[in-house]
Amino acid sequence: MFTLVSFLVALCGAFLYAKSIYRWLVSGFDGQLAVLGPTDLLWVYVMIAGVFAMAVTIPVAGYQIWKFVKPGLSLDEQKATLGFIPALAVLFAGGICFGYFVLFPMVLSFLKAMAEDQVQLLYTADKYFRFMINLTVPFGLLFEMPVIVMFLTRLGILNPVRLAKARKMAYFLLVVISITITPPDFVSDILVTVPLLILYEISISLSKWVYRKKLSAGVPGVQ
Repeated sequence: MFTLVSFLVALCGAFLYAKSIYRWLVSGFDGQLAVLGPTDLLWVYVMIAGVFAMAVTIPVAGYQIWKFVKPGLSLDEQKATLGFIPALAVLFAGGICFGYFVLFPMVLSFLKAMAEDQVQLLYTADKYFRFMINLTVPFGLLFEMPVIVMFLTRLGILNPVRLAKARKMAYFLLVVISITITPPDFVSDILVTVPLLILYEISISLSKWVYRKKLSAGVPGVQ
């Protein structure tokens, strides 16, 4: 309930600035976006506000999850896992920025070049922003991987050994995700795949660090 209320409050607050955010997002677009109905622009503003509300709500949801598992944690574990929560917002914002500044213009340029001299291009605001959000929001969520891995390692659900054993399968899934959301060219696949693989390796390294701290602290059940 707290998470839902936080999302709705953040959604209303972001909606007040949605018009300004819209202008900033389309400032680099060559031409004007079209609308096909009187409510199209309204839904675009709602989508924009929804992404910003999600960014605000993610730490709140993380805190609620932490409160749920808090009774089963020691005092040191409570303090350590609580510190992961601010990183959720930072990494989500980093993933959104990666998707918007790197992936989105790359994919859009490819699609423009493919359609050039063949069809008349007409971009509607609704389709344009749906396309943008579908490319950026998943990366915001994928960039949460290091913090989630650290949190689960601290709880004893994951450990670096399991993550290392699952490396081949994880790499395969990340490559499939990259190829699915990028244009069918080698450069685009590399530009998206490499950061995701690096994120996974960073997650393993962070898991090792958390695991070693648990070993040095003599946490029961860790060996």
